[in-house]
Amino acid sequence: MRPDLLVIGAGLAGLSAALRATQAGLRVRIIAKGLGTLHWSTGNLDLLGYLPGAPHPVRKPMEAIYTLPESHPYARLGPERIGHCLSWWQKALGAAGLAYRPATPARSNWLLPSPAGAVRPTYLATEAQAGGDLSQAEPMLIVGFQGMRDFYPHLIAENLTRQGYAARAATLSLAVITRRQDSNTLHLAQELERPGRVQELAAALRPLVRPGERVGLPAILGLERHQAIWQGLATALDAPVFEIPTLPPSVPGIRLHRALTRHLEAQGVQIQVGLTAIGFQADRGRILAVETESSARPWRHQAEGFLLATGGILGGGFNSDPQGRFWEVVFNLPLTVPQDRNAWFRPHFLAPEGHPVFRGGLAVDGCFRPVDGHGTPLYQNLWAAGNLLAHVDAIQERSVEGLAVITGMAAAEALLA
Repeated sequence: MRPDLLVIGAGLAGLSAALRATQAGLRVRIIAKGLGTLHWSTGNLDLLGYLPGAPHPVRKPMEAIYTLPESHPYARLGPERIGHCLSWWQKALGAAGLAYRPATPARSNWLLPSPAGAVRPTYLATEAQAGGDLSQAEPMLIVGFQGMRDFYPHLIAENLTRQGYAARAATLSLAVITRRQDSNTLHLAQELERPGRVQELAAALRPLVRPGERVGLPAILGLERHQAIWQGLATALDAPVFEIPTLPPSVPGIRLHRALTRHLEAQGVQIQVGLTAIGFQADRGRILAVETESSARPWRHQAEGFLLATGGILGGGFNSDPQGRFWEVVFNLPLTVPQDRNAWFRPHFLAPEGHPVFRGGLAVDGCFRPVDGHGTPLYQNLWAAGNLLAHVDAIQERSVEGLAVITGMAAAEALLA
């Protein structure tokens, strides 16, 4: 059946837009080249962690939005609209089986430990990660496993201690969880779902934990039965337990992706992964169909409306060549990225202002429709959302998930109007 809305991209922006449109009664289909970048993410929602050029994390992101340039997507929406989007998203995730917690005081950022022992600001945290809140006074025991890749408890504890947070480290044998060699985080999360594994882990941890300590573990506490495993371990230890996100594959990001896609599919949304959009057909200012690659002639996907959420550079929504050309890959939409490669980067790699190439993207109107250089919408039934938008460097600002969710929702509401 021809959908009302075809979403191109299955990352957080595309999934959020699809969820909002579906709840409003639209028939939605999602096509995507891959699974999006959620498997790389912490599973939390970063709203605004740093302002350009500022060395310290943002504590009150809703207040900091007033300091952003007028062209920034957050500044155009305003704090009240953003707060509405986040409340809706938190409620929708609860219905999908994932609980998220805002920080205290209200409308502030959590400060959570990163896998390097740095301080990471985030706005909505999973319940299991919120226990690592660095504003709490309880000391932390960071526990890792010998042979586990990319998680070093002594490095985390040492860096936290240098910043004034009470932390120490310990290491257990990986055999407490699995006999399998060369396991990644996803394998370990699945192992902990086997009967008896949590009790074995608790028995190994119990002698290490001192009274009053909270226990920080890599984010491997189950995949499908995460809540039961996390709470069961805390009960068995009689101590608070929290997760610290790891390098990819990120188990919290996979939990979020699975919960969202299951929730969407239960509401009738068709999600087709492995389809690379390579072109489109249009007539008199309206998109008629998007074409995806196939073994023979391109496969046409018709719909009443189209929402582009393919991500920017990291998501594969943009491409470039050595001559300096930078383009959007599906609709060949104009970008604000400098078309001179010498202007892409500043001389210093860690320039506090960021680099122009990462702040470039699609310019949109107030309804999130891509526009030309004069601000005129290019197509009446095309909207865009997420990290392909112009005037924001989401990685530098630590706003990747927030930008995706908020603009995905806002674009969906614009097309519903």
